[in-house]
Amino acid sequence: MSRLTLALVALVGILAGGLIMSLAHRPAPTTDTEAVRGIVAAMLAERDQAARAEAPAQDTAAIDPAQLNPMIEDYLMSNPRILQQVSTALEAEIRTAEAAAARSAIAKMHGQIFEDSEQVVLGNPEGDVTLVEMFDYNCGYCRSALPDIATLLAEDRNLKIVLKEFPILSQQSVDAARVAVLVGKSDVDYWAFHEELFSSRGQVTAETALQAAQKLGLNRVTLEMEMGTPAVTSVIEKSYDIAKALNITGTPTYIIGDEIIPGAIGLDELRARIANMRACGKTRCEG
Repeated sequence: MSRLTLALVALVGILAGGLIMSLAHRPAPTTDTEAVRGIVAAMLAERDQAARAEAPAQDTAAIDPAQLNPMIEDYLMSNPRILQQVSTALEAEIRTAEAAAARSAIAKMHGQIFEDSEQVVLGNPEGDVTLVEMFDYNCGYCRSALPDIATLLAEDRNLKIVLKEFPILSQQSVDAARVAVLVGKSDVDYWAFHEELFSSRGQVTAETALQAAQKLGLNRVTLEMEMGTPAVTSVIEKSYDIAKALNITGTPTYIIGDEIIPGAIGLDELRARIANMRACGKTRCEG
């Protein structure tokens, strides 16, 4: 006889005994509640054990991609917003990673970016905010952004602007940049030269730059002799090194604080970034 059968017999005996004594008008005995509960628990446990023993073993089958992939595709096609949510989350993660990488790279090259003695500095050399622009004289977007820089120079007396030659569009850009480096090392008005090149018609070449420098009083022959020297090449290569470290591939590119800003973002956006730097030390203030 199994334990389950014995338990049932015992339980029936207890209940039957109580019933018989009640019918005989005898005082009913006190029921051992804990004992009954124990018997019932044992019965349930044995039933569950027997059910598990009788159940067929279930093998874990490998998922067939040929069946699973269409199911996933159907689900995503039926719920396209999931793809949008995934794309948004991925884009945010990429932006966060890029921003972190940019902050690290800027910190490592801080001196070369903001304090290089050979760079062109406009505005207030002791300004409380520094705006760096990397540009190419044959960049149409740089040309359209020139009024933004001019306005900032005129209205913000506490702004330091650093201009870095970054000729990437053509050999003509490189040649013009070589002349510009020499102009930047001289004591003439670099901003006047800068405006002259960006306001010229057609492609900016070495000839364009030489003519603009000559108008400011520099000796054309001397410039032609010196524009190919290692000292000039070194200045331009510094910009290439910064661009490589910061993954900068286009012009104009601005650097403010620990942020790299690609493209001509416009005067209002530049003002906002500069204002935030003064307010919280970052280009984007929380809250």
